[in-house]
Amino acid sequence: MEVKRIFDLLPRYEKEFEPKDDVLAGKVNGQWIKYDIKTIRQTVDNISYGLMNLGVKKGDKVATISPNRPEWNLVDHAILQLGAVHVPIYPTISESDYKYILRESDAKYVFISGNDIWRKIEHILPEIDGVLGVYTFNKMEDQKHLNELIELGKAHARPEELEAIKKSVSPDDVATMIYTSGTTGDPKGVMLSHKNILSNVSAVYHIFPVDQYSKGVSYLPLCHVYERTNIYVYLYLGVSIYYAENMGTIAANIQEIKPHILTTVPRLLEKVYDKILAKGRKLTGIKHQLFFWAVRLGEKYEYDISNPFYLAQLKIADKLIFSKWREALGGNMRAIISGGAAIQPRLARVFNAAGLPTLEGYGMTESSPVIAVNTFEKGQRKIGTVGPPLKNLEVKISHEGEILAKGPSIMMGYYKKPELTKEVVKNGWLHTGDKGVIDEDGMLKITGRLKEIFKTSMGKYISPALIENKFKESPFIDQMMVVGENQKFAAALIVPDFEYLKQWCALHDVNCDNNKQVIKEKAFRDRLRKEISEYNKHFGDYEKIKKFELIDHEWSIETGEITANLKLKRRYIHNKYRDIINGLFE
Repeated sequence: MEVKRIFDLLPRYEKEFEPKDDVLAGKVNGQWIKYDIKTIRQTVDNISYGLMNLGVKKGDKVATISPNRPEWNLVDHAILQLGAVHVPIYPTISESDYKYILRESDAKYVFISGNDIWRKIEHILPEIDGVLGVYTFNKMEDQKHLNELIELGKAHARPEELEAIKKSVSPDDVATMIYTSGTTGDPKGVMLSHKNILSNVSAVYHIFPVDQYSKGVSYLPLCHVYERTNIYVYLYLGVSIYYAENMGTIAANIQEIKPHILTTVPRLLEKVYDKILAKGRKLTGIKHQLFFWAVRLGEKYEYDISNPFYLAQLKIADKLIFSKWREALGGNMRAIISGGAAIQPRLARVFNAAGLPTLEGYGMTESSPVIAVNTFEKGQRKIGTVGPPLKNLEVKISHEGEILAKGPSIMMGYYKKPELTKEVVKNGWLHTGDKGVIDEDGMLKITGRLKEIFKTSMGKYISPALIENKFKESPFIDQMMVVGENQKFAAALIVPDFEYLKQWCALHDVNCDNNKQVIKEKAFRDRLRKEISEYNKHFGDYEKIKKFELIDHEWSIETGEITANLKLKRRYIHNKYRDIINGLFE
């Protein structure tokens, strides 16, 4: 069955795959609640009937604000099969961003998870004329629950009318407006059609080594196009979708689910790797030596390696060490797809060596999202690159070194911002704002972000992300931001890895009662200077970190330093730590 509109995925799923009870699954009060395809389709139709009864028509905007859960998918398809436009909003943004997006998007109805979101938006809703009502996924007093809309739909079912509406929906109609996280300026509503997103699905689904008997675990925000498109790929392939409860429970959820595939961002892989190494450091004697021998072996890994001596060593390391790593990730993992930010090449090498096949890709919201991705095919993958461009896209590098992309997945434009659209899409070419090169093997390599690259007062250009990624290989460094625009040298704000630091302090008899105290300890600062000196050897003199200052807490979405998809909010960090940054250059 051909899939021309996103909601076509559901009837195709029912027709193509064997019945099962866990097409979608989410955890409620410690129990997995599972949905089969018939229940999903009937519930989606009932929500559509309910929305029809409320007057929602083709082209109307309906917003959702919720963490990942099956209800999000049900509402998504119910909106789309009416020809309405789904406006998914991050559940972690500021009040001012909620107000801006709900007003600018012209959302008529809003679906929220429950009390946590209601507290954030209840006092701004009276200021937004267009919102006619709110429905909740969790039961709340004085608020309409999703079940009320479902019952309304059951009581006013109009199957013939719904079928006619579905037939009228064109692949070129707007399916969704995804607001960028707004690291600079107001959020922008990226308009994506059914065709935009499905062209990306059709270009990448063959990469995923999974089928209808596989399980995928999802934790990245569904309101971001990266995870949303991945979920559509899972539906296309018949993969069971399990939603992790939250970031804090993902390790336990993986143990329960034993998934075959995980789509992620490097931040999670860094955390997983740090925990693995922390356990290794606690080993003693021959076990400790074998563990770190295996790690060093993994750091030399390359795709399609043929050295028989290396492969023989890898086989031993796998039996003694790496097999235990796989068990920690459920024991069934066939693929880890990493995107959203650059992965440390060292991590990619070690995870692949450990039999946890890890592929890196690249894209952006405006391209639905994938532009390039490594695959499992020989000659179509290389560590340190984001792989070859998709076959249905044209990709080229401008004279300024900017990555340009053209093809069916490029956005329709920014909602209500035609002039801004013209700045970003010129003659059909999306100007990504990222710098890169296409190497001799046809692989795309990202070399920096145009807006992030800065020039020192000595006239030298610095790409901070490349430096940060290398320094984060240090077990002492959790997060880092390089600064120094218009200054004589590069400096850095550094968030230590406080878990590792506790172990180091215990071994070196350093007082580590609290974070504020330990970052002032001379012994630690001297050790960190030595670490920075070692990593500086990888860079030219003008790129070396000459001074640094330590931050006494982990950067997070809640504290404001990173976006909902776990990227640094550089402008926010600059403003928040302005005095500290200025002090580095005095």
